[in-house]
Amino acid sequence: MKNYKIILLLGLIFSFSCEEYLDQAPESILTEKEVFSTFKNAQGFIEEMYTQVVGYETHNHTFTDFLLGDDGYVNRNFKASWAIDEGRLNAAANHRHSYLWSKSGSALSKPHGRDRPGLWEASLDGIRKANIVIENIIYFNGPEEERNVILGQAYFFRAYFHNEIMKYYGRFPYIQEVFAGQIEIPRPETYKEPALAANEDYKRAAELLPANWDEMSYGQLTRGENKIRVTKGTAYAFQGKNLLLAASPLMRANNGPDLDTYKYDKELCDMAVDAFSEILKLADQGYYALATWENYDDVFWRSPAPRALPGGTEYIFSATGMNNQSIQSFMLSGMPRDIHNKLSETVNPTHNYIHNNFGMANGLSIEDDISGKYGAQTYDATNPFANRDPRFYRWHIIDGQEIAPRAPNNLAINRTAQLWYVSESEKGVHADRGDARPGALRNTTGYIQSKFYPIIDGEYHSRWNNIIDRYVGVRLHMRLTDVYLMYAEALHASKGAQTAPASYSLTAEEAINKFRNRAGIPNVHPNIVTESNKFMDEIRRERAVELSYESHRWLDIRRWGVAHLEKYKTKLGLNFPEDHSSFTPFLVKDRICEYPKHYWLPFQTDQTQMYEGFPQNPGW
Repeated sequence: MKNYKIILLLGLIFSFSCEEYLDQAPESILTEKEVFSTFKNAQGFIEEMYTQVVGYETHNHTFTDFLLGDDGYVNRNFKASWAIDEGRLNAAANHRHSYLWSKSGSALSKPHGRDRPGLWEASLDGIRKANIVIENIIYFNGPEEERNVILGQAYFFRAYFHNEIMKYYGRFPYIQEVFAGQIEIPRPETYKEPALAANEDYKRAAELLPANWDEMSYGQLTRGENKIRVTKGTAYAFQGKNLLLAASPLMRANNGPDLDTYKYDKELCDMAVDAFSEILKLADQGYYALATWENYDDVFWRSPAPRALPGGTEYIFSATGMNNQSIQSFMLSGMPRDIHNKLSETVNPTHNYIHNNFGMANGLSIEDDISGKYGAQTYDATNPFANRDPRFYRWHIIDGQEIAPRAPNNLAINRTAQLWYVSESEKGVHADRGDARPGALRNTTGYIQSKFYPIIDGEYHSRWNNIIDRYVGVRLHMRLTDVYLMYAEALHASKGAQTAPASYSLTAEEAINKFRNRAGIPNVHPNIVTESNKFMDEIRRERAVELSYESHRWLDIRRWGVAHLEKYKTKLGLNFPEDHSSFTPFLVKDRICEYPKHYWLPFQTDQTQMYEGFPQNPGW
């Protein structure tokens, strides 16, 4: 008979605290039968798996290093993103300030993200805990619906934590038992193999979990505070994502020479569409809804502090909460310290990411707009901030925009954003752009992103307008917009833009137009819809816009098999003088990325040397 230590994890979860599910004293030692015979004790054991879900945006030391793709830049050479840009993925995987870090002996109960386990360790421990639940469910003595929800959560988390590892390390053994000693499972030959095993667990989870905990008798103890708990919809969403990732060009090519960014595994795409269809049906029943343009901030930050959870009607899944300092540091991560005067660093959007994805008010990308193929050109290179997609203005601050109207005029900092630069000949120093003259904001690329930064009645949070304490911001692991985008991608890869599946009535074209209509821009141009590869490019661009700065980009450009292309390797900024007389892109960082070496993190050397049958990732 094994013994298990149950620890009360107080204050780690936004909308509930798990002590309500434990009827034992803190750090009680219980037998496995005692742990898993009652719903309260078993759910108390499950709660620890929720806290092992790594929050990318609040996990690392300074909370500004969660954008690892071509979308953001932090000019600090000790960052994990810097190591990734330089091709040193081994350094990034072991970076103690990164959520990728595997920290031995870290504690789940710590309120600071930097003190909690990184993705590798947390996921392995989560898999083990899920297997313990599944193995010991035989001891459960209670109503069937309570047994089902305990088991459903365990199946979900076993699949989820495998997926977390697989997203960064690739094919990984699917562990379905509790090991007492050394594990010697051969590494799968393909990514598809463990993905199909995870699919079975997600299917089981969806069958066992409720659509809404508040509707169930066991959910009454925490009624109104169950938002973070996994449901049928959560299982369907991640089931579809797992299958789409396995179907994606990188995984389909299996690190081989047959990499084609437009070539997907159509069978897996069909399976993904069917899974996404199930959660979209739940949305039709009122369990979820796309945010409107007017209440879109509810998804990112507009939730009352201290314990409310953002996400609005789009919420599907997130990590558990950190302390208030960690949350605010994340919310501040796009804004220069000169404005908010709090301890924080700044991550700046890259010009290439904005220019290539945030298009024009007519719904076209900048490239398509200036091509002349789809109508009169509206992009003006001498005034690049004009006539843009409304989402460009909603989630960015541009030069000359008023930020802090309450700031006194006699202060060095001005009321408006000053993102222009002064040349070396005028200042003598050009390294920090924003330091080039008194009153200019510290800025590296010429852009500021404000997606998670509070603004009320047209005025942002600042040292003179302290509103951030009233709100909670979070980056969601899954929200409904993401589901529609993945549904459109998988469906188009399998059946094209204008054919609906048997499982749901929506075409890929109609799904993408939902977001464009929400933002007030026209539908995808008909000539783009009828060109298969071009429409896939448009789906990906729409994904880059809608999910901007939500830490999906590095995975996306890798799974699409494009990360090694020049377009995605070069990080650019935009230089322009105060009078806007010229706009010149400049090189910020030339990233090192080779296929397939830089597509997967390398495993720890001791991991690959423990036994034969666990080869290292290619190139390491």
